Amino acid sequence: MMKQVLLGIFGGAAIMTVGILIGHYGIAKSGSAPSWVNDVAKDVDESMVQQFLSEVDTTEIQGNLQELTKVPHMATSAGDEQTVKFMLQRWQDSETGLDAAWREEYAVYLSFPDPKNPNKVTVVNPSDTVLHTIRQTEKPYTDDQRHPDVVQPYAAYSPAGHAKGKLVYANQGKTTDYAELNKTMDLRGTIAITKYGGAGRGDKAINAEPYGVVGVLVYTDPLDMNDGLMSDATETYPHSWYLPPSGVERGSYTRDYGDLLTPYLAAKADTYRIPESDIKGLPPIPIQPIGFEDAYVLICALGGAAAPQEWQGGFNCTYNFGAPGFDTTSTFNNSDVEMNIYNNATVKNSSNVMGVIRGSVEPDRYVIYGNHRDSWVHGAIDPSSGTSVMLEITRVLGRMVKQGKWRPRRSIIFGSWGAEEFGLIGSAEYTEEYFTMLSERTIAYINVDIAVFANATLRASGMPSVQNVIFQATKQVDAPGLDSTSVYDNWKRFTNRTSPAHGLIPRLGYLTGAGSDYAAFVHHLGIASMDISYTYDRSKTNARIYPAYHTAYDTYDYASKFIDPGFFSHQAVARTAGNVLIRLADSLVLPLSCRDYAESLEQYLDTAVGLYETKLQAKGISIEPLKRAVANFRSAADRLDEVIQSSDLANETPLKVRRINDQLMLLDRAFLNPLAFPDKYAFRHVIWASSSAGKATFPGLADAFAKAELSGLPSDWARVHYHLSVVSQAIDGAASTLTDVI
Repeated sequence: MMKQVLLGIFGGAAIMTVGILIGHYGIAKSGSAPSWVNDVAKDVDESMVQQFLSEVDTTEIQGNLQELTKVPHMATSAGDEQTVKFMLQRWQDSETGLDAAWREEYAVYLSFPDPKNPNKVTVVNPSDTVLHTIRQTEKPYTDDQRHPDVVQPYAAYSPAGHAKGKLVYANQGKTTDYAELNKTMDLRGTIAITKYGGAGRGDKAINAEPYGVVGVLVYTDPLDMNDGLMSDATETYPHSWYLPPSGVERGSYTRDYGDLLTPYLAAKADTYRIPESDIKGLPPIPIQPIGFEDAYVLICALGGAAAPQEWQGGFNCTYNFGAPGFDTTSTFNNSDVEMNIYNNATVKNSSNVMGVIRGSVEPDRYVIYGNHRDSWVHGAIDPSSGTSVMLEITRVLGRMVKQGKWRPRRSIIFGSWGAEEFGLIGSAEYTEEYFTMLSERTIAYINVDIAVFANATLRASGMPSVQNVIFQATKQVDAPGLDSTSVYDNWKRFTNRTSPAHGLIPRLGYLTGAGSDYAAFVHHLGIASMDISYTYDRSKTNARIYPAYHTAYDTYDYASKFIDPGFFSHQAVARTAGNVLIRLADSLVLPLSCRDYAESLEQYLDTAVGLYETKLQAKGISIEPLKRAVANFRSAADRLDEVIQSSDLANETPLKVRRINDQLMLLDRAFLNPLAFPDKYAFRHVIWASSSAGKATFPGLADAFAKAELSGLPSDWARVHYHLSVVSQAIDGAASTLTDVI
């Protein structure tokens, strides 16, 4: 009986399938097709793209930024709640809002200074008389810096504690810096002062602790940020974009991203939390950021031998190691630096604000566009420039939807992430809560965090597959301030490379680290992602980032006067990112290129062969499997691209289009390996994981090779072989996803 039932079911299904196909083609030929047939076959509407570009308004973006920067809005603060309500109001607007908008709460582990007992750093003599006190608040130039909610500069997640010792200068706080310093003195019981850059914020303390250092100070050197300029009387803000002497870069001093108490779990109220003592990657000793006006006083008073030339900075004195301690001729002679840090950690509710425009044909396929909402202080550039751009994109698209002029083929999800500054928390918790759904349905993630660093040229990074759609979009957007020049052509003038397939093209960067909210989408979920911004001419400044970064000077006044007067670069980013968004959401065939991915893998392979092949052969390890894997990927990518280019997909069965799009969508998932990087939390992508080797090649292989070459241990060379196998098989596996059938 069961056999007859099954035969009946299969027979009925076959008849139904034939009927659907006959009906589809028959209807198409008869001209009496129902409306959904045309919807299924439609491609992106170029006139709609042009309408979008024309409606993106600098005045609207400017108004957004003014509203978002009225008050400081650090995560979970009253100002943050104010921005949550503002986002919801805009996305729920009856004329320009989205289909739906809501907030999602997470109970997350954050770190704050004690407003009643501020952190304090002093220089004290042997009788504990205070000779110098580090400034505890930044110098005010406008009412923005005087706002009562401006948080004292501090190192988030630094432990509370009291440290006292002789001062030493440790350059950037890298492991090699402390090792070099330790050659000349006993570091036990000392306080180290370090520059930003070179090592992660928290690593400056993590690297110091094994040498017996008991506390760390961090400052921004004027040579690294201000092109050596130091005077607030004429040279720095409020006279220019440069950082004033009292400016202090706040930041999170964690090594991992996401909520620290709920690794790999969404931080809901009832989620299991690990003990605080089990958290990894936190500073083990007190650490505190200070301004360069105070760093100048301390460093220029140090005794001991002169530090190497590459350790010198922008002060008009020689940077000495310390003896340890201050020079005998200094007024600080025989004095200690004392740190009293009163930070406290707590679990608080943080909100993501989510919005959606539902797709008309494939609502179960998502293009996600996101930026964080929280800032350290007013955050005009970081992150409100990006939020202002996102709000303008949603205003223009939302009005088109409300007026019935447009609805995307696929669903668009907008995310205003909370608590990013504390370690990408909002976006990471979102991806952990919806891990399976996002893994199965997400086409791409677009990140626009700091939309405008400056107003010279576009800067974009992403997986190689998104290069094509970014190029297409930038060719349609005018470069701000330049007649008859596209963003694409202007970008190519500033940074470019020669592609074997495309000739001279702009240089797209790679998302190899965890610098913004793309991290969880790239490294944990394997979703094609990109990060888009406008930036400065690096031939005219050595600034490692815009100078007011994470300080109380990152205000509307600063942004409108010195970063983007007129907001034309904001507009160019909105037009570019919105154009990309529309194409990903509306194109019949996804504008993702597996051939461009093959080119990047080939470049990585060429580097690996040049660096490693000879030495690997000497160890009996063959790189041939990696060569074959990359060649297989190239062949599979070329075949799939030929199918796409040679097919009239608008007249093909929708199932064929869906299959091709799924192959393109899921490509990066094939590069995930949850066991490849056991020491790197939430890094699973074997092509784009972070690397400390500094080589433009496969990260696991590069790091393993560097370690093995340094140690010479057979076990470390075995690890090189392991990573060679991991990446070879991942690339082979990805190639197999680009073929039709097994």
